Amino acid sequence: FITSAKEAMSLLALVCLSICLSVFKITQKSCHATKPDMLNVHLVPHTHDDVGWLKTVDQYYYGDRNDIQHAGVQYILDSVVDQLLKNPDRRFIYVETAFFYRWWKRQDSSMKQTVQQLVNEGRLEFVNGGWCMSDEATTHYSAVIDQMTMGLRFLNDTFGVCGRPRVAWHIDPFGHAREHASMFAQMGYDGFFFGRLDYQDRYQRMMQKEQELLWRASDSLTPPMADLFTGILPNGYNPPDGFCWDQSCSDPPIRDDPDLEDYNVDDVVKRFLNIASSMVYKTNHIIMTMGSDFQYENANLWYKNLDKLIHYVNAQQDLGSRVNVLYSTPSCYLQELHRANLTWALKTDDFFPYADDAHDFWTGYFSSRPALKRYERLSNSNLQTCNQLEVLGGPTSTNGPFGKGDSQTMKKAMAVAQHHDAVSGTEKQHVANDYARRLATGWQHCQVLVSNGLAVLSGSTAQRFYCDYLNISVCPLTESSKKFSVNVYNPLGRPVTWPVRLPVNGTAYAVSDAAGTSVDCQVLPLSKDTHNVRRSRGFAVNELVFEVQAPPLGFSTYSVSLLQDGPLAASTQPRTPTAIQNKFLKVTFDPDTGLLSSFSNLETTQTIKLTQNFYWYNASDGNNSESIQPSGAYIFRPNSSTPFLISSTAKTEFIQTSVVQEVRQWFSPWVSQVVRLYAHSRTLELEWTVGPLPIHDDLGKEVITRIDTSIESSEIFYTDSNGREVLQRKKDFRPTWHLKQSEPIAGNYYPINSRAYIKDDVDQLTVVTDRSQGGSSIHNGSLEIMLHRRLLYDDVRGVAEPLNETSAIFPEGLVVRGRLLLSLDRPASAADKHRPLAQEMVLQPLLTFTDGDLHPDAKLEFSGLQAALPPAVHLLTLTQWDAQSVLLRLEHQFQSWESDVNSKPVTVNLQKLFSSLEVLGVSELNLSANQWKDEMKRFEWTPQNVPPTCRSVWEVTLKPMEIRTFLLRVRL
Repeated sequence: FITSAKEAMSLLALVCLSICLSVFKITQKSCHATKPDMLNVHLVPHTHDDVGWLKTVDQYYYGDRNDIQHAGVQYILDSVVDQLLKNPDRRFIYVETAFFYRWWKRQDSSMKQTVQQLVNEGRLEFVNGGWCMSDEATTHYSAVIDQMTMGLRFLNDTFGVCGRPRVAWHIDPFGHAREHASMFAQMGYDGFFFGRLDYQDRYQRMMQKEQELLWRASDSLTPPMADLFTGILPNGYNPPDGFCWDQSCSDPPIRDDPDLEDYNVDDVVKRFLNIASSMVYKTNHIIMTMGSDFQYENANLWYKNLDKLIHYVNAQQDLGSRVNVLYSTPSCYLQELHRANLTWALKTDDFFPYADDAHDFWTGYFSSRPALKRYERLSNSNLQTCNQLEVLGGPTSTNGPFGKGDSQTMKKAMAVAQHHDAVSGTEKQHVANDYARRLATGWQHCQVLVSNGLAVLSGSTAQRFYCDYLNISVCPLTESSKKFSVNVYNPLGRPVTWPVRLPVNGTAYAVSDAAGTSVDCQVLPLSKDTHNVRRSRGFAVNELVFEVQAPPLGFSTYSVSLLQDGPLAASTQPRTPTAIQNKFLKVTFDPDTGLLSSFSNLETTQTIKLTQNFYWYNASDGNNSESIQPSGAYIFRPNSSTPFLISSTAKTEFIQTSVVQEVRQWFSPWVSQVVRLYAHSRTLELEWTVGPLPIHDDLGKEVITRIDTSIESSEIFYTDSNGREVLQRKKDFRPTWHLKQSEPIAGNYYPINSRAYIKDDVDQLTVVTDRSQGGSSIHNGSLEIMLHRRLLYDDVRGVAEPLNETSAIFPEGLVVRGRLLLSLDRPASAADKHRPLAQEMVLQPLLTFTDGDLHPDAKLEFSGLQAALPPAVHLLTLTQWDAQSVLLRLEHQFQSWESDVNSKPVTVNLQKLFSSLEVLGVSELNLSANQWKDEMKRFEWTPQNVPPTCRSVWEVTLKPMEIRTFLLRVRL
């Protein structure tokens, strides 16, 4: 079934297709010939342009603040294009679409035609093609898909099929996630190249000639759907030693005048042949990356010397040399490997953790800058709501009663935030501030769109207020108003129940839902630590707490009225309860210590011993010896395997109401927690507040919470990969090579993007997080998660700045607050709970507020779906594509082995999906929405023929872990 949208897009592509019909036969058009009886050395000129790191993205583009780092991307692109035109043999690859987009917008039509010709001829090749080169440990898959889609769409729209990257290129990220490989495969990439892997792993692969392999990146998707050929570059992403000819390098140029004293051609050729012959790869093709960070600003230096290198090395063939050197690109190199038709080693796990030496594990960044990590995650949720309301609200959402709103500003801010020196927390402080500023600006643009969209759907143009500081109990409207309404928008494709906590000054309120039914609510005193973190930004003394329900892809409105002012009667009890429970869960406390002592699931009659506390690792500082690797933004290196216990007891207060029960715990002046159980919840909430971390003792601190249980986990634990598939981890073990463990703590840390769990045959304890964090299971039956880091020394990995976060509001150090959700289940059914729970944490309801009485004609409830999606199906993307089309992604969110109930194929009818959109046509795309699914062709490294299935075009079946992407032609 071909829609008019597909036909229109196909027509747009015809112009480019007529120019580069042989794009899929790229070797015949733009790849230089190789010699089958020789060692072919593929030289790949490239630049690695961080979308922020030591300088902001703007500073890098313009070449500003060269006192920090000499780098100017606009000059790189200017210079490269000029040099490519001087010799048709030359090649160049470019990666970061965020920069290229800026440069392209500023070019005149003549330059654009020139660049288009270079792209058509394969002389300028785009690789990867996302808005940035994303981090792989701390990013969520939904945000990665979005930023890749944005970059690849620009390349498609600008250059057509000739500009479509065929190779994924992650040369700098600090470890590699299996889910990224799965996504790249589903985006249509033929292969994947990266630069960093563990030094022990590299040594083993060099010995076995397995630096190129086939990565089977899913245990649920049918091969080869998630299979991806993967190559490990020989020198990170730098040129071989002695062969860097950038203006930032000090290697001597090729001096080829034999009449001069410093003639060095013979020496250069000899050294190059020695390096080439020493590289251990499986075929007679090897790759060399000729470039590095922000190089080619004066591209003439590089190309003049590369031209000479190719000429003089190849001249040796007349004297018997068996080495052939050529300008190349990753896709040309990959095609030669594919032609070799060899069998490749298979890998099914991931490349975490990454160490570049015995005591240098890059596992600290899993938790660095926890406030930025949370803000990025919350911004992703807000962006998805913004995208959805742009669709549901129609054209008025972008130009309506509240003005002009847009989602593009937020999309670009979120895309930049996925960079491997952004959400990773490995940038300088002023750059981290810039990422946060961009997200805040994007959200301001989206707020106008959201207000317009909700006005259309509700029929009310009353002013909407946004309370972005509810995590510290600040909301001016609720603190002062006697009557207001709360609109709860749910971006999930299923109904959600959600606790609402609003800062107030009254002592009694009435709350009613959209039907006018009274809702149970309670007023609680704010905790002491909340007063401390607000720093005079709010004046509420109490919290109004109630639970709301919102329909799928829609909203429900709640009315709140003040009943009573005055002081709140004492509701906290300065004691430790023996237990708190609802009809689903029960947790007990040790009355002597104030700590948790057990956790029970009353529905399944499970009980485990469970204690939880806070500790800190003393960071190695390197102050006493240059040989000691310090902890820093990247590196986690505690100076002892035994963390310091912050306190063996907790001072407690107990609050018991019909809505929620809370045990407030204080461990020290800089660590507190609320253990919280809502009346209708099947999870236990731990809300932690950590900071400012004290450094008056001159000790860097890396704070963890550790949960110790009676579960017999046998030193095995499980973590998610970018929020999707779960991988098994084992202490002091790597699945594909023998590990010599030199760091018993840091060497066992893994990224936790949304959840981690431990289990035995009977019990499974799952912890769902609200941001990306690092964690491990160091002891049997234990899970530890790093919450906050404050370090006094740089870890000598380039950022040149200690991770010591302060702010104008917190000059003595950053205070961070977050939530962990704990569930206890039978292993066979645990995923039925933690899968939707993790999605709730990622895509949480958005609260907006209006003051005073609601308009009598306002619509108080709305759902954009005709019915809730099946439990296994997640609505991943709903966003406007063009005036007539929307982009839809539906996802099966269960792995094939994890649920007896939900790990089965599910069918959804697209024509019966939406309540307010009429679906007129549908075409299926690949994951990144830059190719029609039925036209996507990839190299077959392990051919497998899957028989076709006949089904109605409107009915789509999702298999476990499958994401399907559709372009829908719709009418409101």
